[in-house]
Amino acid sequence: MPEPKKRKRSTGAPGTTPPASSGKAVGDASTPGADASPAMAREKSAAKTEVASGAGRGAANREKQPTKKSAKKSAAESAKKSTRKSGKSAPRPSTDEDGDVLTPRARAAATPAARTLKSRSADPVPVPDSGTKVGGGAPAPEPQPASALPTIAQPEARKELRRNMLRSIITEPLLSKIHADPTGSFDVIISLNELYRGGISAALVMVEQRAGKWHVQFTAVSGYVFGRITAEQIQKLAEESQDLNSQGRRNEAVVYRIWEDSDIAVTLDRSLKTIKADAAQRAFHALGEGIVWAVLDSGVDGSHVHFAEKQSKHGRIDTLGVRAPVEHRDYTPDGVAQAAAPKTSAPVADPKRLGAPSALMDRLGHGSHVAGIVAGYWATEADEGLMVLGTEVRDETSGTSGNEKPLTSREALKSISGVAPLAKLISMKVIADVTRTDAFKQTRGQGKVSWVLRAIDDIQQWNQHGKRLVVHGVNMSIGYDFDPRWFACGQSPICVEVNRLVKSGVSVVVSAGNSGYSSYISGTGVEESGYRNLSITDPGNAEFAITVGSTHREMPHTYGVSYFSSRGPTGDGRRKPDLLAPGERIRSCAAGREQDRYRPAPLLPAPVAVADALPETPGTVAHATEAAVITTPPGPDSAPENGKVLYCEQTGTSMAAPHVSGAIAAFLSVRTEFIGQPERVKALFLSNAIDLGREPAFQGAGLLDLMKVLQAC
Repeated sequence: MPEPKKRKRSTGAPGTTPPASSGKAVGDASTPGADASPAMAREKSAAKTEVASGAGRGAANREKQPTKKSAKKSAAESAKKSTRKSGKSAPRPSTDEDGDVLTPRARAAATPAARTLKSRSADPVPVPDSGTKVGGGAPAPEPQPASALPTIAQPEARKELRRNMLRSIITEPLLSKIHADPTGSFDVIISLNELYRGGISAALVMVEQRAGKWHVQFTAVSGYVFGRITAEQIQKLAEESQDLNSQGRRNEAVVYRIWEDSDIAVTLDRSLKTIKADAAQRAFHALGEGIVWAVLDSGVDGSHVHFAEKQSKHGRIDTLGVRAPVEHRDYTPDGVAQAAAPKTSAPVADPKRLGAPSALMDRLGHGSHVAGIVAGYWATEADEGLMVLGTEVRDETSGTSGNEKPLTSREALKSISGVAPLAKLISMKVIADVTRTDAFKQTRGQGKVSWVLRAIDDIQQWNQHGKRLVVHGVNMSIGYDFDPRWFACGQSPICVEVNRLVKSGVSVVVSAGNSGYSSYISGTGVEESGYRNLSITDPGNAEFAITVGSTHREMPHTYGVSYFSSRGPTGDGRRKPDLLAPGERIRSCAAGREQDRYRPAPLLPAPVAVADALPETPGTVAHATEAAVITTPPGPDSAPENGKVLYCEQTGTSMAAPHVSGAIAAFLSVRTEFIGQPERVKALFLSNAIDLGREPAFQGAGLLDLMKVLQAC
C-alpha cells in the first residue's frame, strides 16, 4: 500500500500563529500523516533527558511507578510506530483531566458511550464521544467526572418539567385523569376566552348551543362555565381551541382553559383577650354594628341561641336577619333538592330571615362554629353558669391507632361573644353538610370550586360590583392544596375572583390551611412526619386576600405559630400568611355532628337568660357586650332544655380566620371611612400586628391586635 503524501500542517487563518500544544488530548487535534509538532519533539527530548539523568537515582522505583511524562512519551512513540506501519494515524491515547493516560477500563468508565450534560433548558444536550467533532470542527467538551454525570432519573425529570411547562388548554391534574380514564366524566370549570369576538356574552351563546347539542346541563358565572362532561368532549373542546390558536385566530376560540372543578374542604371566649377584642369593645364600642359579613362554609344553624334575636340597649338584634337584596343561599346539590322538595318536607322558613332555609341548617357543625367567632353572643344569669360547653380529652388507655374516641366532658359557661357581636351574618353554603349518593351527589365536608365562584358572583351582584356595598366582608375558612402545574401561584379561578372581589371594595379573609405538619413515606418505605414550607392552600394564595395562620389562644408569645398552621412563602415567592390569630381549641357554637359528639345531659330547669350580661372577670372566661342587664322571660332559647351542649372546642386555621373577620367588622363599625377600602384596611392590620419574633414565612406580620389598629387611626 503506497505511503500517503505528506500534507502541510494547517496553521490556522492567514497571519495567525498556531497555538502551542498544552500536552493534553483534547478531541482530535492531530492531522493524519503529519509530523510531530515542535512542542512534542521538545517533550520527547525532555523525557529522554529525564530517563538518562535518573538512571542512577532510584531507576528501579521509577520503573515500578513511571512518571506522567514517561508514560506520555511511551504512548506517543507507540502511536507513531503504529502509524508508520499501517500508513494511518492512530487515535491519540485518552487521558484524564490531569493528562494521565487512562487504561482501557478507566477510559470505558470515564467516557461512556452515551452521555448527557445538564443545561438551563428542559432539553437534554447529547455529547459525542471523544474523537469526534462538535459543531463542524469545534473541540468536543472534556469528559465529566463520573460523579457529575446525571442519573437515569434526571432526563425523565427534565422531560416531565418540559411537559408541565407546555401551554395547554386542559390543565393538570385534569389532563392526567382524562388519560387514566378516557371513558369517564368529569366536573369542570371552563374559562371562556375574554378576547372572543363579540365578548363573553357571544361566547356564552356558543356554549349554550354546544350544551344543547350534547344534552349537558351547565351554569355560567362571570366568564366561567361549570358542568359535567365526558373526557372525549373535554378533548374535543381543547382541540378546537388549539387549532384556532395555531392558525392565529384566537378571537374565534370560545374556550380559553379547562380546569378541574376541584374539591374544597373545611380547614369563643378566651381568645378575645388575646387579640384585645374585649378592650376594643369597651373602649371604642367596636361591636360590628351596621356591618354585614358573608360566611362561605357549611351553613349556619339558624336555631342556635347564639344567633337568636335578642333585646339589648341597641334594640332587638338578630344576627342572621338580613335585608333584601341580600339573602342566605345554599349552593350544594342538597340545597337544590330541598328547594325542589314538597313544602311539607322542606324546612320551615323564618319570615325574618330571607333566602334558602337549607342555608340555615348545619349538620356538619363547621360553619356555625366559624360564624359564632365572628358575631353573635349568649349569656345566662345563673351564678355558676350552665354546663353547656363540651370539651374533649384524649383517652390514654385506648392506644395510638388513630381510631380511638376521645373522652367527652362538660364545663360551665356563663357568657360568650363573637368578636363583633352585633354584626350581621349571611350564610352562603358552599360545603356539603351531609353525604348523598343519589342524583344530588355530594360528600359531607367537601365542596366544589364552582360553588364558591357562584357565591362570590352573587356578592358582586348584590354590591353592584362596588357601586353600592351591602356586603362588607367575606370569611372563607375553606381551601384546597395548590397544584404548581397551574403555571402561576395565585392565578387559579378562585384566587382571581377573590382578588377581583377585594378590588370591588370587599375585605376577604381566608384561612391559611392546616398543612404545616404532614406525614409522608420515605424512600425506605417508613412513614415519617415533618414540618412543611410552601404549604399555603388556595384561595389563601390570592394576593389581596388576608391569609390567616394559627397561634395559641392564650399564650402566643410562648408557643408561637401552631405546628399545623400552613407556612409560606407562596409558590411564587410572596410572603404569606399575612396575620396570625388564635386557632387552638377555640370555643364557639356547637351544631350538627359537633354537637352530637356529646351525650345529652339531664334536663335542666330553664333559668332566666340575659342579653348583655357581663362575666365576673371579662375577657378571662368569656366576654359579652358591655351594657345594662336586661332580663328576658324564660323561653326555649334561654337554656339547654334538650340537654345538648351549646358550645364546643375546635382547632385549626379555620378558627383563626374568623377572628380577623370579626376584628375587621368591629373596626369598620367605628371607622366607617374605611368601608370599601379593603387594601388600606389590610395594610393597617398588618402594620399594627404584634411581632412574635418568628420567621415571616411562619407568622406573616404577626399577631392580630384590634386595639392597636383602632388607636392608630
